[in-house]
Formats: sequence, structure tokens, C-alpha cells
Amino acid sequence: MNISIIGSGYVGLVTGVCLAELGNKVICADSDAKKIKGLKKNIVPIYEPGLEELIASNVKNKRLKFTSSIKEAVLKSEVIFIAVGTPSLENGEADLTGIENVAQNIAKYMDGYRLIVEKSTVPVETCFWIKKTIAANLKNKYKFDVVSNPEFLKEGSAINDFNYPDRIIVGLESIKAREMITSIYKPLNKPILITNIKSAELIKHASNAFLATKISFINAVSQLCDKVGADVTEVARGMGLDNRIGKYFLHAGLGYGGSCFPKDLDAFINIADKLGVDFKLLKAVRQTNIQQLEFFLKKVKNSLWMVKSKTIGVLGLSFKPNTDDLRNAPAIYLIRALEKEGAKIKAYDPKAMAKAKPLLKNVVFCKDAYSACRGVDCLIIATEWNEFKELDFVKVKKLLRRPLIIDGRNIYDPAALQALGFTYLGVGKNG
Repeated sequence: MNISIIGSGYVGLVTGVCLAELGNKVICADSDAKKIKGLKKNIVPIYEPGLEELIASNVKNKRLKFTSSIKEAVLKSEVIFIAVGTPSLENGEADLTGIENVAQNIAKYMDGYRLIVEKSTVPVETCFWIKKTIAANLKNKYKFDVVSNPEFLKEGSAINDFNYPDRIIVGLESIKAREMITSIYKPLNKPILITNIKSAELIKHASNAFLATKISFINAVSQLCDKVGADVTEVARGMGLDNRIGKYFLHAGLGYGGSCFPKDLDAFINIADKLGVDFKLLKAVRQTNIQQLEFFLKKVKNSLWMVKSKTIGVLGLSFKPNTDDLRNAPAIYLIRALEKEGAKIKAYDPKAMAKAKPLLKNVVFCKDAYSACRGVDCLIIATEWNEFKELDFVKVKKLLRRPLIIDGRNIYDPAALQALGFTYLGVGKNG
């Protein structure tokens, strides 16, 4: 099919590239002319494993192109995916200005039937407003359908998530829309759940809110484990073996970050409030996530006694491994809080340092993990990159001023490090 993606951010770019890889002709459009100019030169604005190679391959095979012209995207496609950003407003509500602008432009340039696929994470009833906006702005009464098709892409594994999804959710109203959207996804040979539009819109927010709840739950348990001397990894393993609970998203650490969980949780709470539902559970989940960072910061401060004038090494800056995304990254919060206490920070991240430098002016950015260890009073693990799991700890101990490791991701074996002479503190682990 001829498909356009309006919005070439994280979701739009990955979706467009993967659809091109399936054999469709795809146009990725974005109002950011600088971004589009870079993409035409294969300069990818985000790090996602395998993405750069797939872009180059599909551009070469003439299945993928980039444009800053929304008009071109609308005229040259029969299916239009909306994948623009929906940032949070101060009250937690999703800002849908971008969605409205795209809907108006689609109506402006349509010259026949279009299937409009809402891919951005949006509040329930957004598709209703997209449909109403397009109808109100159409010069000719062309027919069109709007469907909800929420994305479930995890940063760091987004291409694999697109190609091997647990399920594909589609909310729609017409037989034609059903035939077209199922045709697009048929090559993946994965379950497609067809619902009404409002149910599909709610599935996305409900899913992310539930996963955030699991994370906050195990983090609250980790604080109990610290108090009584239990091991949260053993507690989580025992819980996860129950098929009703499952092992995923039960890893205690610094809390959730990134763009999705914090934003989607705020938006879902706001939706509930507007509809007169006081979703106290999700408000507690949000508060627990904040408290987990404060809990970890207190652990660091107690271990150092006086933070002022201490040098602290931080391994990992991105909110999770295999991405350079710093949005709501726990490492950024920790570094700023420690700097406020008078600490000097040395940091290393395999992919995120270029984006971190404008945000952290006083941090010394190091060329590798060992450089970040040299001469520091404490080493903090803030992101669980694989390369940090394979460090030579005999070498690390020689580089540290004091053999203190505070592991915010529980990636190390406490007994092994203690045998080497380290003081090791994890999250919910009696190190």
C-alpha cells in the first residue's frame, strides 16, 4: 500500500520504517525541516538498535522517503498514520494541539477516500474529535475512516516489538477500514484484536498504567526488604513464578522513566478525574515512583556521610539500556540532586552522552566506564547497559578511591563483589 506517517518522532519513524520493510511504499513526514533534512542523509535523530540500517536499506530500495510537506504525504497515500507527539500539559492532560493540526491538514489536502490511523497515545474520544475535525474542514465530502491503532513499542527493542507483537489492537467502525488495516498487518501473522474505537483508545493507557503499577509495587516491596534484610530479587522471583502474576516488570530499581509511563499515567489520571472517577491507585503509583528515587538518594547520602566535595561516578544516563532517551531518566534526577548537595560527578553512557551534555553542564563526561571509576568516592549504577555487567572489578577496585558500589539496577552479585573487598548496596538487597 501507499502509506504516509505524519510525525517522524520515535513512534512514527519506527512504524514507518517497519511498514516499508514489509513491502509498502512509505512517506515519513514531519514539520521539523531540519530533522527531515538529516533523515534524507541517513542522520537518525534517535538511537534504536537496527533502525539506521533499516532506513538505509529501504531508502535504497525506494520503499521509504522523507518529506516536510504534509500536502505531499496526504496526496500520495491511501492510508495516513498520525504519530505526532502528545506532551503533557501542566495539569497532566495530554496536549492534542498537534493531533488537531494534522486532522485539519488532512482535510485540507484530501482528494479522495483515506484511512486515517491514529497511532499516537491519546485520551479516549480523541478519534471522535479527529473525525469531527476532518468532517468540519473538508471542502468536498470525500469519505474517510478513522481507526485507533495504539502502539506498544519499547525503546531499545522497538523493531522486534513491531515485527513480533503480543497483539495488534485496532478500534474501528467500518468493514472497509477493517479490510485495509488487517491487510497491512497480515504479513506479521499475529493476533489482531478488533474492538470499538473507545475500547482501543483505553487499552493503551490501561496497559501502561498497569505496568507502571507493577514497577511501583515491587519498588515499594524493595524498601521493605531493605528494612528487614530480605532480598527483593528472591521475593520477585517467588512472585513471578505464579502465572497469575508473571515475572515481567518485577525488577526493583530506580523506578520507571522515559516518555511513556510518566506521561501516560498522568494522562490516564486526568481522564479519570474528568469523568468523575478518583483513581487513587494510580495516584499512589505515581507517588511511589517519586519516593523510590528519594529512597535511593538517601541510601547514597547515608553511605557517604558527607556528600559535599565528594566525587561520584555514575554509569548510565539514559532511562533504560539500548536507547539514548533521557526523558524522565532517573540518572538525571540523581545527578542534579547530588550536585545540589555539593558533589562532583563523573559519568559515562554508551549512547546518551551527546544528549546529556547540554542538560548537565558541570558533569565530567568520560570516554568509558573505567574512566568514570577513576578517583571516585562512590560508583552508582543508574542504567543496566550490558557492558556494565562485564566490567573487570579487580581493575575497578584499583581505580576507585573508596570501594563503594551502589547498584540502582541490582545487576551485580553482592557476595561476589563483597568477596573482592567492595562495599555493595543494591535496591532491596541486604548487601
